[in-house]
Amino acid sequence: MFCRYFCFFSLCLFLPIQRRCSLGHVSNLQSSDTRSLPGFENLTMGYNKYLRPYFGGDPVQIAMTLDVASISSISESDMDYTATIYLQQRWTDPRLVFHGNKSFSLDARLVELLWVPDTYIVESKRSFLHDVTVGNRLIRLFSNGTILYALRITTTVACNMDLSKYPMDTQTCRLQLESWGYDENDVVFTWLRGNDSVHGLEKLQLSQYTVEHYYTLVSKSQMETGNYPRLILQFELRRNVLYFILETYVPSTLLVMLSWVSFWITLDSVPARTCIEHVQKDRPSFSSVSAREGLSFSAFQGVTTVLSMTTLMIGSRSSLSKTNCFIKAIDVYLGICFSFIFGALVEYAMAHYSSSQKCGAKAPQEGPANELTKEMREVNITNVLNSSITSYKQKISFTSIEISSDNVNRSDLTMKTHEKIKCVLRNKMHRIIGYFTIQNPSNVDHYSKLLFPLFFLLVNVFYWAYYLYF
Repeated sequence: MFCRYFCFFSLCLFLPIQRRCSLGHVSNLQSSDTRSLPGFENLTMGYNKYLRPYFGGDPVQIAMTLDVASISSISESDMDYTATIYLQQRWTDPRLVFHGNKSFSLDARLVELLWVPDTYIVESKRSFLHDVTVGNRLIRLFSNGTILYALRITTTVACNMDLSKYPMDTQTCRLQLESWGYDENDVVFTWLRGNDSVHGLEKLQLSQYTVEHYYTLVSKSQMETGNYPRLILQFELRRNVLYFILETYVPSTLLVMLSWVSFWITLDSVPARTCIEHVQKDRPSFSSVSAREGLSFSAFQGVTTVLSMTTLMIGSRSSLSKTNCFIKAIDVYLGICFSFIFGALVEYAMAHYSSSQKCGAKAPQEGPANELTKEMREVNITNVLNSSITSYKQKISFTSIEISSDNVNRSDLTMKTHEKIKCVLRNKMHRIIGYFTIQNPSNVDHYSKLLFPLFFLLVNVFYWAYYLYF
């Protein structure tokens, strides 16, 4: 038992010495390698990886460059994007200065023996370092003590999106790098060459977006524990609207135009053939069948366009199921198209109903019905004569009241005045109702042929002008 503990204690003491010898090349077995690097054998003597360069003095200047290899996905529902980047960090550590003008690439596993910045990606949801076939990290040491530390990272970063103009929107996303534990008194982050420190964005080919602009910023994050340096890469993504035009806008517009077909179905023929059907109940003819077919075709065509429009609306929202709280531009357009299609269906129903009512009032009668019609005309003439005589008597009574006002009861005059006011109001109400009464149903289709396309064109002009230029 004692021998087991003794061996373990000896191994713990031996491992640090072996690591220092492998990094400083001070072992006798590697004496031939140290001859080509004068001074490198004592490079890590007294080196403490837990203390930053210039500890207790000036902050460490860390310059960064960034290569964007790809942006694999941009999710509107999760409001994030996934990118693969090459991050290069440069800083100077005077403890690692050696003689000569050369630079040496070291094994990436030696990074565990050196001090490195604690850089992290702000608003990152998921990140990982690639490790096929080995960890994708690079350590390069220069003679003046400068260290180049490169990493290959895939990260998913949150990006707040405004989808009110979807799919004609432009989103602004950020990639932010910040120090986790060292504040501005310990480290200072800078871009090595300003905007030229970022490469690869201008060459990206995305499925739905185009990278328009990008620029770099230097900022700081203020927290309770201090102010921390932060570098920001901000880029704008403009959505390619052509796909949505072919997928949604063109089909919805064609459905609206299809709903206007009902305006060219002659209403005069349908009610007339319907009247013939009423007259010849026992003798169904080809005209009555064609009338029913014309009516059923119009109703079927209107309902079909409404259902097709509903399917388009559901399909456009299913792809963005988690963002239904937004009223997007595509939702507005589909709502406009649905309103025009539903309006065309209602217009045809109203026009056909009015024409059928008018046809029923003018339907010819046969046999004894003609005598009944004559009697009704005589009754109407009698009513007209009676109303004329009544109005004439009223005028005489009002004239007599004006002449002999002393013999008139005021209560009777008041009652007649109220009746006169009621009559005037009744006439005005009938006149107002007459304005909204369809006198000639065929004119409804005639006006709809012009008004529906005109209004739809005007709405499209305002829609595209607002969402494209405002």
